[in-house]
Amino acid sequence: MRILAGLESASGEIDVFDETWLGSKVNKAPNQRGIGFLFQDYALFPNMSVEKNLLYVSNNPELARSLLELTELGELKNRYPETLSGGQKQRVALCRALMSKPKLLLMDEPLSALDPLMRAKLQQDILTLHKKFDMTTIMVSHDPSEIYRLASRVLLLKNGKIIKDATPKEVLLQTKGSQKFSFEGEILEIIKADVIFLAVVAIGQQIVEIVLDSQEATLSAI
Repeated sequence: MRILAGLESASGEIDVFDETWLGSKVNKAPNQRGIGFLFQDYALFPNMSVEKNLLYVSNNPELARSLLELTELGELKNRYPETLSGGQKQRVALCRALMSKPKLLLMDEPLSALDPLMRAKLQQDILTLHKKFDMTTIMVSHDPSEIYRLASRVLLLKNGKIIKDATPKEVLLQTKGSQKFSFEGEILEIIKADVIFLAVVAIGQQIVEIVLDSQEATLSAI
């Protein structure tokens, strides 16, 4: 991720959007790559207000105002980072990453330090902003439910090599069947398939698919 952003040196070649960022004769600086970077530790300027953290990247008050309103931070624009919760800080960091209108947004486990409720809120914010800015986003995550919600394509890495490249369902789905048993999990999606329903459920670090009848699907959706 840091190599892609130009923050670490490397050999080889990186081509993005038909443009060479790294090669035998090319090594573009980070500010020439059109990248937004969302860190796990927020990396906000403590001596600047929320709004000034955004304007530091680009002096575009209208865009800053729009981003803060979209993420429900408008009323906090004059607050300083030390007065914000972890979720609020990460939303500010997300807005700041988008101030340069990047072609590519990089996110390195941005939600791992947040509680489940705030993580779900931030996931929705990321989806909203991703669609609004129509940009490519690359995210590193070890959370299967987060990957299932946010990703359209998943690359599974092992020892630095890609061992699987497919949709979230193809990569993450571990179990499929109609077994009736008791478990605790989080329903990610309910899909109607002909006369039955399929529930995609996160159980710990696994994603499973369970067959439901219409009554079970109705109760699960409540």
